[in-house]
Amino acid sequence: MFKALFAATALWALSKAATAADLTALETRWLGAAFPVLQYARSLALPIDIIVQPQARPNDVPMAMGFAGGRCKLVLSLRGNAGAEAQLAGVPQAAQGELIEAMAAHELGHCWRYAQGAWHALPAGFVEVGEERALDPAMLAASKAMRETRREEAYADLVALAWTRHSHPHDYARVHAWLARLRHDQPVARNGHDTRTWVALAQDGSRFGEAARPFDDALPLWREGLVKEE
Repeated sequence: MFKALFAATALWALSKAATAADLTALETRWLGAAFPVLQYARSLALPIDIIVQPQARPNDVPMAMGFAGGRCKLVLSLRGNAGAEAQLAGVPQAAQGELIEAMAAHELGHCWRYAQGAWHALPAGFVEVGEERALDPAMLAASKAMRETRREEAYADLVALAWTRHSHPHDYARVHAWLARLRHDQPVARNGHDTRTWVALAQDGSRFGEAARPFDDALPLWREGLVKEE
C-alpha cells in the first residue's frame, strides 16, 4: 500500500548519496534496502537529500535524519563507525533488509513531521498541563527538549511499524521484536529514545488500520501512548 506510485530507479537514490565519494559495498547495501522508502518519499515530493559521511564522528548512528534549509537530510554514517551495525547485531545479513527498511521508514516519519510544519507539536486536542519547577532554567529547557524528542521518536517508531505492517506483513512480528529489543535497555527512563510504551502498544500489528499513508496509520497509537505516558 505504501510503495511508490511513480516509476524510479535505484540509481536516483545512489546518485544522490554519492556526491562526495564512491559508495562502499556496505553503503550500497543499506541504500538498496532503504530504496522502497526513498522511492515512496519521492512520490510524495518530500524534500529529502541523502548524505554519506566520508568519516563517521564519535557516537554517530548509522542512519539519521537532520534538517537544513527547509530540507530533510538523510545521513548515513557507516565509514569508520565501529558500531555501525550494532543495531543489527545477531541478525544474519540475509535477514537485515527489512530492518534497515524499517530504520529508513522511521527517519521518513521525522521528515514528514518536519515537512508538515508539525515538528515538536502535539496532535490536535492535546495540550501540556502541569508545571515543572527547577532552580536552573537550563534544566527546565533540557526536560522540555527530552519530552519533545521522545514524542517524535515514538511517532517515528510507529511509522516504521506501520510501514512494515503493510509492506512486509509476514515479517511484522520479527521486525517488531527487533525494535522492542532495541528500545528495551534505556540508560534513563523517559529519555528521548524511551519509546517502549508505544512499541508495546503496537505488538499486535492489526492495531494499525488501513490508512493510505503510514503517517496517518501511526496517529491513533501515538495518541494512545501520549495519554498513557503524559
